[in-house]
Amino acid sequence: MPDNETHENITEDLWNLPNKLSAVRLAASPVLILLLLYPGKTLSIIATFVFVLASITDWLDGYIARKSNMITVLGKFLDPLADKLLIASVLIMLIALNRVPAWMVALIVSREIAITGLRTVAVMSKVVIPASKLGKAKTVFQIVALIALILHYPFFGINFHALGMVLLWIALVATLYSGMDYLLKFFKK
Repeated sequence: MPDNETHENITEDLWNLPNKLSAVRLAASPVLILLLLYPGKTLSIIATFVFVLASITDWLDGYIARKSNMITVLGKFLDPLADKLLIASVLIMLIALNRVPAWMVALIVSREIAITGLRTVAVMSKVVIPASKLGKAKTVFQIVALIALILHYPFFGINFHALGMVLLWIALVATLYSGMDYLLKFFKK
């Protein structure tokens, strides 16, 4: 059994700043669900603000982890989990608000689950499938589309719902294309 000092060091390593930022992103999902239960302009603005802050932590935790060499096993699990949970929970809530078609959400969420499973199998098989630029672009399109769709209402003469739907179509294509790219990379290895 490890002594207290060893246990404290392990705990500190697990809960470094990047992992704490991922945990903040995890905590943002239920907050967004609550905010999106009650549609209206004010709560849409607040939900958009929460989503933007949570999305910034996605970039920030990765940047800090790489720059400060704080990459941990927990972080490799927590970061993508937080991303998927954040995106999926918002997409599902937007179905309930009639802001997005359920079939688009089903395709996006299915791809995310399938590729997460594939990457898990790859890791267990000692095959490394690094995140691709296409996968990162997919995430950016998803986030930008969701910002517009959460905001939803017209502001400053901009129809944010229409803009969000155009961006969601682009995100859907990028999501499916990057999913196929991961599959091809996995089966070539």
